[in-house]
Amino acid sequence: MADREDKVPENAAGTLYVDSTCIDCDACREMAPTNFVRSEEEGYSYVTRQPDGPEEEEQCRDALEGCPVEAIGDDGE
Repeated sequence: MADREDKVPENAAGTLYVDSTCIDCDACREMAPTNFVRSEEEGYSYVTRQPDGPEEEEQCRDALEGCPVEAIGDDGE
């Protein structure tokens, strides 16, 4: 389970985030490319933009559920 106290600093403000346990597997970037990008310097993914609309929300939910190390969290409802 992602730890909100361990969020990577690049995450866009909002409920969805990636923490430092990310292993840079590319799964979230494949499932939700509009919302997740890779930090080239640090070697992990982060939320570049919070989801906007049902399609992006579904893609981000798929990424959260598909993360092999549970590094994606959602502090929303």
